Amino acid sequence: MPIINLKVSGQEDPALAQELAKTISRLTKDILNKKPEVTVVTVTFVPDYLWFVNSASLAQLKTKSFHLDIKISDSTNLKADKAKYIDAVHCSLASILGNIHPVSYTAIQEMKADAYGYEGLTIEYKYINNQKK
Repeated sequence: MPIINLKVSGQEDPALAQELAKTISRLTKDILNKKPEVTVVTVTFVPDYLWFVNSASLAQLKTKSFHLDIKISDSTNLKADKAKYIDAVHCSLASILGNIHPVSYTAIQEMKADAYGYEGLTIEYKYINNQKK
């Protein structure tokens, strides 16, 4: 049940946001084995002139960037899976967005199962109840 927040440099573009959400959702399913029906993706656009790398705006640098922050349940993926996901996100977004700055980040946050959930229930509770079935 990942929650994914993606910030992308540039002007708001609903069609691009949809393409990015589909791509990120697919990668999250294929690489991290997360269920699409509980994957949430939000996309926020930040104007190039308000995104800075080493005090220079992306508008000045004439490049694009992104920051993807994903929250997943702790200990549900191997290091190799996470490394593969970070690489796949970078390559896929570079392909979609074009000229991206090398300082474009993907951050995987692993949340404790007893401190994270949906439907008013923790992931730990859902896991334990699913084991009984």
